[in-house]
Amino acid sequence: MKRITPVQLFILFLSGWFLLNLFQAVFTEITNDEAYYAFWGKALDWGYFDHPPMVALFTYLGSLLFPRNLGVRFITVVTQLATLVLIWKTTGLRLNSNRSVVRFFALAASIVMFSAYGFITTPDVPLLLFAAFFLYAYRLFLKQDNLLNSLLLTVAMAGMVYSKYHAGLLIVMVVLSNLKLLLNYRFWLAGFLAIVLLIPHICWQIQHDFPAIQYHLFDRSTGFQWKYFLDYLPNQLAVFNPFTLIAVCWVLFSKRKIELFDRALYFIIIGFFLFFWGMTFRGHVEPHWTIVAALPMMILVMRESELNPKLERYIRRFVYPSLILVLMARVLLVTDLLPQRLKFHGKELKYTTLHAIAGDVPVIIRGSFEHPSLYHYFTGGKTQLISSLYTRRTQFDIWKFDTDFYHQPVLITGDYEGRSKLLCYVNGSTFRGFFTDSLQVTNHIRISYELPEKVVIPGDTIVMPVVLHNTSAQDYHFNHSVFPGELIGVFINKEKMIEVPAIYQINDSIPAGKEVSTEVKLAIPVLQVDACNFTLSLKSWFGPTLNAPVVPVKIHQP
Repeated sequence: MKRITPVQLFILFLSGWFLLNLFQAVFTEITNDEAYYAFWGKALDWGYFDHPPMVALFTYLGSLLFPRNLGVRFITVVTQLATLVLIWKTTGLRLNSNRSVVRFFALAASIVMFSAYGFITTPDVPLLLFAAFFLYAYRLFLKQDNLLNSLLLTVAMAGMVYSKYHAGLLIVMVVLSNLKLLLNYRFWLAGFLAIVLLIPHICWQIQHDFPAIQYHLFDRSTGFQWKYFLDYLPNQLAVFNPFTLIAVCWVLFSKRKIELFDRALYFIIIGFFLFFWGMTFRGHVEPHWTIVAALPMMILVMRESELNPKLERYIRRFVYPSLILVLMARVLLVTDLLPQRLKFHGKELKYTTLHAIAGDVPVIIRGSFEHPSLYHYFTGGKTQLISSLYTRRTQFDIWKFDTDFYHQPVLITGDYEGRSKLLCYVNGSTFRGFFTDSLQVTNHIRISYELPEKVVIPGDTIVMPVVLHNTSAQDYHFNHSVFPGELIGVFINKEKMIEVPAIYQINDSIPAGKEVSTEVKLAIPVLQVDACNFTLSLKSWFGPTLNAPVVPVKIHQP
């Protein structure tokens, strides 16, 4: 029988990789984030509250071909094949050894999160694709500094940024590894053209007051906690596989002669690890934020294992057996054996049961973006998330679907004392709420104010002029029969909020598209801090909402 060639084996592995991920994509229940991104795909735009638009394009294109899970994940399944080919091409290795082909796919499969991103759709999937393309283009650019390779870098950089903002860190690491790039006009040309390609997204950010910058740089900051710092390394072991990380460290600390391209790979790996470890000083860091480092890891380990028999033996003895654990985890994902708290199964019944109660009535949900996203994904029903100062803002705050639900029956979910009743209890989840035909929310009111003093004294009363602007097409009523509202002051100290009633004179309503002015008196509460943040807010049954700028104030302690 004719022996299989390395090229044939590579194609065979790619085909098997595709079929395995295709099976996993179909039979693994949709995740919370994927339902959110699937919602994005139904409303294509040049940007979204949390991320750039590439992941939405992925879910949109997939939904044109297939329904449900496969529609959300099909482009992801195909994309990872291209990513694998680009990684192999970037290693510079020839397809002349079956053992090399087996080792390459084993390394890729051993990196847990990289393996997962072959069938789970997140912004990291297109980021990995364009980052692999960027490394490939950069290697070509180092070999031949010409216009074609400069244009390849342009497409790669724009694609990365359109995928996820972590692209900026990768580009910075490459530049730091080779500062001569700053003297290369073709590299500057690539960067300039990439910015030109990004103009639609930049305009979207300007139009919506830079929500992504506000969210990622400020809103996500929760302050230092030792658990964030200490959990970082164990989380990275889970993301990359400890046996594979040992091989990576072997290469990083044993290789003495480092070429310019390898230097970039070193900077990316070490830079991503140190940067996000440093980010734990300002809050929780998601373990998968470093996944781009998987690309230089695979390139370096593959290239070194071709030259170093000891490293090659280590991979066979330790990395290969670890694939059994990875495979077991993937099998568990398509079963209902994992605990429901991990949210890998059992979600569909909850939301279809709620939909059976709601019928064709829109469902208003409070809390996390996952609930309206999953509700819409499993049922197709109309829904809207109402955010407050106690929850983070999301893409739903930009969509504002609730403006279409006025003057019609809606189902309000949540525990509103005196109104809510038990709707259903499914798989450990309780849904409470009530029906109403008189929806009103406060999110559409914009409040302008100016504190008379930047230093306030507890016990004093401050007086300030305030303007309330109703941006909605509906009149706002303070004495609404179901959702009355009141103006309050909110002092924010890290995650703690102190609500202070405001004294003001105002008509019952603010007409649609109009604004009203009033004078607000506010008593400064006792605050055991020297500084905090302050804002004015409209509060209703949904809680106090973000209606006005948040400004820093100093507290004068007697």
